Amino acid sequence: MASQEWFVNCPKGLESLLMEELSALGAESVRETVAGVYAEGSAEFAYRVCLWSRLANRVLLPLVKFTVDSAEALYEGVRAIPWHQHMTGDNSLAVDFVGSNDAIRHTQFGAQKVKDAIVDSLLHQGQIRPNVDLRNPDIRINAHLNKGRLAISLDLSGESLHRRGYRVAMVPAPLKENLAAALLIRAGWPEMLASGGALIDPMCGSGTFLIEGAMMAADIAPGLLRSSFGFHHWLQFDKGIWDNLRAEAEVRRAQGLATELPEIRGYDKDTRAIEAAEENIAAIGLEKVVRVSAKPASALVKPSHTPIDTGLLISNPPYGERWGEVDELRPLYQQLGEVAKREFSGWKLAVFTGNPDLGQELRLRSTKKYRFYNGTIAAQLLLFELHEQRAVEGDTPVRERPLSDNAQMFQNRLLKNSRKLQPWLKRSGVTCYRLYDSDIPEYAVAVDIYGDAIHVQEYAPPASVDEQAAKRRLGDVREAVMAMFPASRDKLFFKERRRQKGESQYQRQGAWHRNAKPFIVNEGEARLEINLGDYLDSGLFLDHRPIRQWLAEHARGKRFLNLFCYTAVATVQAALGGAKSSLSIDMSNTYLDWAGRNLTLNSISKLDHQLLRADCLEWLARREGRFDLIFLDPPTFSNSKKMDSVLDIQRDHAAMIRDAMAILEPGGTLVFSNNFRRFKMDEAITEDFAVENITASTIPPDFERNARIHNCWLVRHKDV
Repeated sequence: MASQEWFVNCPKGLESLLMEELSALGAESVRETVAGVYAEGSAEFAYRVCLWSRLANRVLLPLVKFTVDSAEALYEGVRAIPWHQHMTGDNSLAVDFVGSNDAIRHTQFGAQKVKDAIVDSLLHQGQIRPNVDLRNPDIRINAHLNKGRLAISLDLSGESLHRRGYRVAMVPAPLKENLAAALLIRAGWPEMLASGGALIDPMCGSGTFLIEGAMMAADIAPGLLRSSFGFHHWLQFDKGIWDNLRAEAEVRRAQGLATELPEIRGYDKDTRAIEAAEENIAAIGLEKVVRVSAKPASALVKPSHTPIDTGLLISNPPYGERWGEVDELRPLYQQLGEVAKREFSGWKLAVFTGNPDLGQELRLRSTKKYRFYNGTIAAQLLLFELHEQRAVEGDTPVRERPLSDNAQMFQNRLLKNSRKLQPWLKRSGVTCYRLYDSDIPEYAVAVDIYGDAIHVQEYAPPASVDEQAAKRRLGDVREAVMAMFPASRDKLFFKERRRQKGESQYQRQGAWHRNAKPFIVNEGEARLEINLGDYLDSGLFLDHRPIRQWLAEHARGKRFLNLFCYTAVATVQAALGGAKSSLSIDMSNTYLDWAGRNLTLNSISKLDHQLLRADCLEWLARREGRFDLIFLDPPTFSNSKKMDSVLDIQRDHAAMIRDAMAILEPGGTLVFSNNFRRFKMDEAITEDFAVENITASTIPPDFERNARIHNCWLVRHKDV
């Protein structure tokens, strides 16, 4: 088969390893570049890379490269490619476009132009129009615009090659499979295999290190579980060659599993992680090779059922991606270092961390350090020889230190706020409240109290603020909070709050925390589920407490509608206040499940108080049903993929209010609220309806320092 040039890309930092791997897989020549390697070889070589590469992300066939100084130049350059040699109109299509210049300023526009050119080229050849499938296309095109030059390539991989097919269960922040393989290679696992060494991961999570290590030991091709690749729909695909390659891989797998394989074990204190690891291990058929069990790192000992003189102890412990976690993690790293020295003399230890300060807590001297990237986070692989290893001289345990002057200043502000709120808290019985909200401009955080749990959110600092100065200030905050609430040290949650896009607001945060699990709080008569560890928001908007109280007081005998219901706390209060029935709508399954648990906690019938998953804008526009009391609290902005349109509260509120008023009974009330600080009510709404601004009366005492936290109106029909 004819030799041609391929571009094989990979995560940044893996280039030299990938170059060695491609040479071993039969590349005729290789040339390293940023985040990838150019390699010469036949199509059979490209198939082999897709099947056997442990490090690559994608295998691209470069088709053409040309200058783009206008949208027309882009279109004509792509249309000139003989696409009928690569695909037909029966194939679905997707375009990945990266880069921009003065002519092509948006990647979506660039992708659209590339797609149009391909479609027109095929139509000119008498083909039918191909469909676009962004999720699972038959043919994926890669377009990379850099310095005015556009490179068009055919993606032979399909889905990224790091997706082996065995990860059926997940834990927060898992390592990508090809990064885990690279770390194992750098840590010397292939050489360890040759000497009969064992592999142990004391914090195994979902088992990625263990599975990748076992696949190397058993000679299992990383792509063997995958049912399809991008080249399967390529017109130049040679099925005979591919079938031979797969048959060869199956034979090698069977032979590998029939040999005596090394001891490979994993442990984790989290039983959920162990369950996930077991599912993943079973998915690839390695149950007899890889064993996992629930055990904290502090209890780790070297297996004694058979003599094991050498091995690799490898771990990817949490490293405090979120600013408040670092101090909590120091004891974990200290324990790992102590256990490694005590139990695994003669072994090698490899620790992957994105925090060099925490690496020092191991109290060991590294023999080598390798730089990698875990996504966008710069990280290091630290390697240690544990034979007769000693702790670094001068190391001392972490001790309680007096507060710094700045931390003391911050604590003084917390104490001042607490004293001011105490009379109100005693009168009201409120147990969940905001203690601090950026009172001091340099300390841009919010501190919320949920019973005996403390929730601290850092607002993203402006670009003008020095990063190191910001980190020091956050350290001050943490010191002060821990000093003021010593009994809650195991219930401190720290997060960074940035504007959420689309689905991200519903996703688990992946923050490491020893007590990251839901718990129950009270708001008046209501019992509510709170989760401070898994998601950005807690499940309870504290500033809406007076609004929920108003709803409870006016809900008796009413048919209540809760739009954008979140965790349906307003519905719980309305139902406890005597609402006859209710309908709560949100498009997030995560929040609706949470809402259902809140209803159950309060023994509220789901027959009378129903939950509905729907796009609130679409549902409202249909103007279905009749209600006596409506709570409309939309987000300021939303571009969720589950919505057919983009929501902008300033632009869209008038239409939403009109749709809501169309289903509001005469004499009923619409409570309209939002959190857009610069919001202005549409004048036509105030002319057509009776509108009362009640914002001032809905700001609770704990938010008086931030009176623009929300806006709130009562809207009624004028003829009543």
